[in-house]
Amino acid sequence: MKPFNKLIILFLIVAATVSCGNADDDVTFTLNTGGELGKGIEVDECLDLGENDLVLSIQEQFTTLPGKVSVLFKVSDLDGNPVSGLIADQFTIYEQGRNDDCFNTISTSESAARISSNSQIFATNTLLVLDLSNSVLSSSLEELKIASSSFVDNVMPTTETQSVKMAIYWFDGENELHLLNELTASKGALKASIEGITTEISNDPSTDLYGAVIKSTDKASELLVASTQGDKIGAASVVIFTDGTDQASRFTKEAAQTKVDQADPNISFFTIGLGSEIDTEVLMDIGKTFSVFAANKEELETTFTEISQRVSERANSFYLFEYCSPKRDGSGENNLAIQVKDGSKQGAVQTKFDATGFTGECE
Repeated sequence: MKPFNKLIILFLIVAATVSCGNADDDVTFTLNTGGELGKGIEVDECLDLGENDLVLSIQEQFTTLPGKVSVLFKVSDLDGNPVSGLIADQFTIYEQGRNDDCFNTISTSESAARISSNSQIFATNTLLVLDLSNSVLSSSLEELKIASSSFVDNVMPTTETQSVKMAIYWFDGENELHLLNELTASKGALKASIEGITTEISNDPSTDLYGAVIKSTDKASELLVASTQGDKIGAASVVIFTDGTDQASRFTKEAAQTKVDQADPNISFFTIGLGSEIDTEVLMDIGKTFSVFAANKEELETTFTEISQRVSERANSFYLFEYCSPKRDGSGENNLAIQVKDGSKQGAVQTKFDATGFTGECE
C-alpha cells in the first residue's frame, strides 16, 4: 500500500464533522510550529515512562460532547525524521483526575480509541517543478518523464480524493513559471501531461532556477491559503528538479533563499539534482526539508521515488487520536498523557482537558 493511501492518518484536523457529537461552530485550528512538544508538556515523573526516543508534538486538541477527547499531534524521532504508519493499538492513554495521586491507564478498547478519518476537511497540495532547459531536453528527457510519472504514482492516492492534489510546472530561461498541468486530483491527467512533454516545449535554452524557486513558492503560498478556507487545514510541498545551476541571473540566490526561508512553515521544500553541474549546497539550502542527487540520468527514477516517500512520510506523521474519556461532568480539568510505542522506541506527551458536560453516551 502506498503511503498516501493511508491519508486517513495524515496531518489531520477536525472541525465540525465528527461522530459522537459536533464541535462548536467557532472552533478553528492552525498547525502549531513552536516548541518541541507543541502545546504539550513533559510527562509527569510519577509515570516513570523512561527517556523519549520519539517526540510527540501536540498541534491542537479539543473536546466534543458527550465525552470525546481529540488530540492532533505529530510524531518524529529525535533527529526530527517523521514517523508514519502508527495505529491506535500502539498508543496508551493515561488520565489523572483531582482524586488521583498519579495517572490511571485507560483501556484503548473500552474507550473506543481510534485514528479518525477526516480527510474531507484536510487538504494537501504538491507542486512538481521541472527544469526543462536545453540540457535536460537534449539528454535526459525520457528518463525525466519516467521518473516524474513514477513520482505521481507514489504521491497521488489510488482512489481519487479532492483532499490530495498536485500541479506540475516547468521552467527554462524565460521569466515565467510555465504551467504543465493545473492543480488536480486526477493521477491520469498528471501522467498524460508528463507524457506529452516534447523537446520542442522550450524556446529559451537557459536556466532560471532562482526565478522558479521564487515563483513556485508564491504559487504554493496561494494554494495553501485557498485550500485552508473555512474549517479546512492543509499543507503544501514544493518539489524542484534541475540538472544545473542558475544561468539566467535574473534573480539572486539570496532572493530565492529568503523566499524559501520566509515561506509559511506548512510549506515543505524538496530538491532533486542531476549530474555534475549542479551546486549541491545551493540545492540543499533551497530543499531545506530534504534533497537528493542523481549522478546520472539512470538514477533519476530512484531519486524521484525517494523524494515521493519523504513527501508522503512527512504528511503521514500527523495523527488525529480520539477516545471516549471515562471522566464525567463535575470532574473539572483533568490531566492527559499519551504514550506511543514503535518497536523498541517510545515517546509520550502530557496535556489536559476539561470534562464539563461529559456523560456516558460517547461511542
